[in-house]
Amino acid sequence: MILLLAVACGLVAGMLRARLQQRPYRIAQLEAIELVVLGVVPQLVAFHIPGTAARFPEALVPPLLLISQLLLLAFVWLNRRRPGFWLLGSGVLCNLLVIALNGGWMPIAPQTVAQIALAPQQWQAGERFGLSKDRVMPAEEIRLAFLSDHLVLPWWRVAFSPGDVLLAAGVFYLLWAHGGAQEDIKEV
Repeated sequence: MILLLAVACGLVAGMLRARLQQRPYRIAQLEAIELVVLGVVPQLVAFHIPGTAARFPEALVPPLLLISQLLLLAFVWLNRRRPGFWLLGSGVLCNLLVIALNGGWMPIAPQTVAQIALAPQQWQAGERFGLSKDRVMPAEEIRLAFLSDHLVLPWWRVAFSPGDVLLAAGVFYLLWAHGGAQEDIKEV
């Protein structure tokens, strides 16, 4: 969700920047964009489309998440000289680390779940949180807990990780930069 918000805001900010500078808004060609498709589409199927998420085998979640993060990291590496990609890469790396060290799941503590869940019956410690990529784990068992899904805004019933924040900042910056001069979006 935070990533979609970053895309929308980044596009609006980039287009506004281009318009104010009387330039066309142009997105530079990125290397190996198919890696994003290969990394994101399986996550959409497994976690975000209700009809498929409910049928997605739980045993496949850890390898899916790890492979997805590795594909996204490869994409970031190939485009590392573009604006925003160091932030993007830092976010992907943070998420990959915490997922890899916690059995292939993004950990979320019961205290965080209690802030966002409508009722305690909706979740159980040690289990997958709904149809998400998260597994509810006691806080003391979470490796690199500071990188887990623990950030919550009071008006938004979604938990997200510092890696998600870095990803969103990188996406926003990338899309904003495309509203500037072509020199701004070339390799740095």
